[in-house]
Amino acid sequence: MKPLKILNSGKTYDKQVKPFNFILSCHVRKLGHPIGADPERFHLIAPYETDPRKWEAMRWIDQYSKDDKRYRISTSALHGSRTMARVKSYGDVLREYEYHPEEKCADASGAPCKKQTVGLLGRRHIAIDGFVFIGKESNMLEAVEEGGVPSESDVYTIFNNPQRDEWQTTVLPIVRSAPVSAIMAATRMSRRAVQRVRNEGSAPRARHKSLLTMFAKAWAANQING
Repeated sequence: MKPLKILNSGKTYDKQVKPFNFILSCHVRKLGHPIGADPERFHLIAPYETDPRKWEAMRWIDQYSKDDKRYRISTSALHGSRTMARVKSYGDVLREYEYHPEEKCADASGAPCKKQTVGLLGRRHIAIDGFVFIGKESNMLEAVEEGGVPSESDVYTIFNNPQRDEWQTTVLPIVRSAPVSAIMAATRMSRRAVQRVRNEGSAPRARHKSLLTMFAKAWAANQING
């Protein structure tokens, strides 16, 4: 019921979408959103109707709209308009599946697969350089990919653990152990700025932190390969 909270807000119980009701849901095609709509906060639903011939004539509700804003849908228009959304047909979904990139696999040369990659695929080699802890909401990732949840921010809950902070556990130890001259040459930071970071241990401003993080990763990679 959480995704329908805005839609149900202010309505009496008999007017709300309730548990165990049936609804129709469609997914908007790329560039198919109505003019002025926020692609990350837009999702059309409609009362359950078994006859697909009636779907394009129905008035669909944006579940994120507080005033039950309604739109028509089309599976043949080139793009959306002020009152209509261009949604995906079953044919669109099948075509997207045929040409979707497989990011977990590599082509014959070892490069990541693209939409037009053909031939025998292989697994990509990965290197883990950090951890991000998220909540169990990740079990809705398929809904995000299908368009049922327009924004990934509606799904992820990130938990920051200071004991696993990349700056404290990885970057700062390398900055303290690497030669100051090497850090200065790679980041263009002054000796004073580098020494301040090494001595105080606190994270510098965003630009220097980004430069030092890139240096630490490159330094670690060189140490492993060297």
